[in-house]
Amino acid sequence: MHDTAYEITTQPRPDDYPAYLPVPEGRVMLPSEIPPGVQMVTLPGGIRTLAYTQPPAPAAPPVLVSQAIPTWAKTTALLTPTIGGGIAAAGIGLSYAAPGLIAMSQALWSAVALIAAAAIGVPVLLRLGRAATGTGRGTTHITQNITASGMFGKANGTINHH
Repeated sequence: MHDTAYEITTQPRPDDYPAYLPVPEGRVMLPSEIPPGVQMVTLPGGIRTLAYTQPPAPAAPPVLVSQAIPTWAKTTALLTPTIGGGIAAAGIGLSYAAPGLIAMSQALWSAVALIAAAAIGVPVLLRLGRAATGTGRGTTHITQNITASGMFGKANGTINHH
């Protein structure tokens, strides 16, 4: 399988070996004696042993692929300064127009008051005008008689005033 370049040797357990560690079955190898590339590994059955290990293969760096900028992003980027400039121009225009806008708002409130007064005053004046004339005429009745033959036929009618 693999030819070992190093001969693995063991030594008897030293006197200062910690008591809480399990007693090894064979001779113990000091960490300074472990050759490069050999590490202590735990096998799936729970047994710890020395084994040659290979460093993990370096991960390939991710390849960056340049992507085209979407059309909507280009359009938005081009429109942003235009919209900002339009908002700024509107703000400047409103600041110049503020005195005129204040006068217009006062004129509109006056117009609203005039319309409200007319909506209340005109019916009252008409009622007072009818009551002052004292005419006792009744209402006029108009009667219409219309006849037609068929859906698109010529219609004939009479109007009667009573």
